[in-house]
Amino acid sequence: MFSRRVILPAFALLPLGLVHADAHPASPFIAEHCEKCHSGDKPKGKFDITKLTPDFTDKKMRERWQVVLHQVESRDMPPEDKPRPPAAEVKALSQWINGGVTAAELAYQKEHGRVVMRRLNRAEYANTVRDLLGVEVDLADLLPPDTGTNGFDNNAELLHTSSYLMRSYLDAADRVLNEAIANHGEPWQVKKRFDLKEERTVKAQGSVYKHLDEGVAIFAVWESANIRVTMWNFRSPFRGKYRFKICGYGYQSGGKPVNFHVNTGTLKEVTEERLIDYFAVPADKPTVIEFTEQLEPENRLRIIADGLPALPPEVEKIGAENYQGPGLVIQYVDVEGPLMESWPPPSHKALFGDLGIERMPKESDKDWREVVSPQPMIDAERILREFARKAFRRPVTDDDIKPFLARVKARLDQKAMFEQAVRVGLKSILVSPSFLFLREKADAPLDDFALASRLSYFLWSSMPDETLFKLAAEGKLRDKEVLRTQVERLLADPKAKAFTENFTGQWLSLRAIDDTLPDRILYPEYDNMLKVAMLKETKLFFEEVLKHDLPITNFVASDFTFLNDRLAKHYKIPGIDGVDMRKVTLPPGTHRGGLLTMGSILKVTANGTTTSPIIRGAWVLDRILGTPPAKPPADIEAIEPDIRGATTIREQLAKHRNVESCNRCHKTIDPPGFALESFDVIGGWRENYRALTNGGERDASGRRVQQGPAVDPTGTMEDGRHFANIDELKKLLVADQEQLARSLAAKLLTYATGAEPTKVDRPEIEVIVTNAPSKNFGFRSLIHEVVMSPVFQTK
Repeated sequence: MFSRRVILPAFALLPLGLVHADAHPASPFIAEHCEKCHSGDKPKGKFDITKLTPDFTDKKMRERWQVVLHQVESRDMPPEDKPRPPAAEVKALSQWINGGVTAAELAYQKEHGRVVMRRLNRAEYANTVRDLLGVEVDLADLLPPDTGTNGFDNNAELLHTSSYLMRSYLDAADRVLNEAIANHGEPWQVKKRFDLKEERTVKAQGSVYKHLDEGVAIFAVWESANIRVTMWNFRSPFRGKYRFKICGYGYQSGGKPVNFHVNTGTLKEVTEERLIDYFAVPADKPTVIEFTEQLEPENRLRIIADGLPALPPEVEKIGAENYQGPGLVIQYVDVEGPLMESWPPPSHKALFGDLGIERMPKESDKDWREVVSPQPMIDAERILREFARKAFRRPVTDDDIKPFLARVKARLDQKAMFEQAVRVGLKSILVSPSFLFLREKADAPLDDFALASRLSYFLWSSMPDETLFKLAAEGKLRDKEVLRTQVERLLADPKAKAFTENFTGQWLSLRAIDDTLPDRILYPEYDNMLKVAMLKETKLFFEEVLKHDLPITNFVASDFTFLNDRLAKHYKIPGIDGVDMRKVTLPPGTHRGGLLTMGSILKVTANGTTTSPIIRGAWVLDRILGTPPAKPPADIEAIEPDIRGATTIREQLAKHRNVESCNRCHKTIDPPGFALESFDVIGGWRENYRALTNGGERDASGRRVQQGPAVDPTGTMEDGRHFANIDELKKLLVADQEQLARSLAAKLLTYATGAEPTKVDRPEIEVIVTNAPSKNFGFRSLIHEVVMSPVFQTK
């Protein structure tokens, strides 16, 4: 049994909320050092300190008291021109606030636990029904995105449930059950070669195609001028996996490979398409590209050439037959699918076992099938009991099953077919709170089944598998060696891709990559191929550090990364060819290495036109160092960047920092942001800013962009340490390995448990940090320490 002992100062144990504001222990301190500025009709920073009460049971009140303590302990308050309070008074204030906060949090956790009952978020729900039913179904159009806080969208307090969401869950349940249950005949399969020499298979947009004896060449890269493999009679007839083989080669490309990418979707609108991947084919040598992709019904395929120099009007002007520039030849596309192991599919057999299927009398054009049960209620109970055990992620009782069986019986009494009646019970389970929520007992170690769920949703974003269920049933999962072995097994499983995708997407804000679009005039080199390479770099790097248990300092500074030719060109690193990402040792002087200098991070911490040391600096403090800055006062106006280049952001901030209330925070926020000013909006290295000429209009020389002022990446940390550039800043950051471990451990616990660590949890985080040096601060080892922590294993 885990226990947490916290020794509190005597005055912190007074009945909280019962002490008059004028009488609490902090009153003399506040009266002498704070009230003069922070009270009255116009308190500075709109923070009226006289409104604070000693009611630490109020979460918002606890947070405001902690703001006061942070300002005092960081010496931001009182201002420098005011007398400093004696150290003894600061210590007493700290003890009183920390004691009150800790006592209140302990009392709350004792009654409610660390985490309120947490609903599965959208990604967890989709993965869970996939593993529960054995089907892959796109539910993005049914389930709305979840609200996030501090980067994470699995925060239990924000995962609310509404009538609208419940209707969405009902629709989602219908969709996944329709896919899992074989109540129709076996789907017919497409298995066909579409030869592009036949003109009808290419939907041409203008004369940008050249028909050759062995295929069709395309010379332009616009979305509207591409090879749209509509193949008129091909649309994916059913949901499922399809295998594609595309044969092509580079044409008139001077011996160089030609890149292309493949999209899928309904193709009615470009916005409805999604990327499958980028590929490359060599020059003059027909090469087959093969891949398997999950398609929804009515999906098509679009093949789009990349990197070709010509625009459609240029080709049309001289005619594709006369054009001598490079192009992409596609000879044929083979399509096979949907790919099925058997019929009925495994998903159906997992539900209904060996119960037979008979064809129903033909009452319509549809080929309906019915599951035949000689003893309906006995079979229904067996099916629902096993399904509920997996769906609820724990053993189920007769009382658990009773309401679902009652619904099935009611449908059978109404003369419904067996499968239709059982479907009602299955659907009811899929919208049950026991399925939608992770249910854990308050103020107690998680039982083995709850621990199995916490572990699987941490590393897989999905439900436990049978191995975890078996260990939980045997009561073995809490054994340290067993748990360590299971962590390794889960990380080695392909489903651990979800950890990379979801944790990096939230911790590093990678999901925000498309929130802004770089200005096409200032940054014409930005394209989707570069964006995709940026994201792949970060995720592959994350997986490499995890796989080999590399020190977490690599997240700040490393001597390697992952590149392909497109990203290497952007980083100005020579010698990298091809679209495939590969591990690369970084040459000296590249200023790359670690997360801070990756294009994806630099892109999500900028808008489409300018960069801001404030945004990037705050991101470093929050996501890397775990010391997020306080929110700016409500009466402080945002700084508007000068896109004409007349004034640098540093010069604007210098004026901003003359305001005393601004300077206190900016002396902490700005330094790391200044170092990152060496990178532009899309993560390219720069010595000077880019600026528009005449608001983007062409000047006398035809330019729309001009060189702006020089970048100044120097800075001084709050503790007085100076750096000249990003390379020196990274050296300063990696010097404090303990703080990097402390920050990352807190992020991992937030993601794993659905709640941010509180003051009560800090001693356990310090245990994790203390153990980190013995494993060389390895990232995989840190994950093991997190899982072994009482914070992870307690509600």
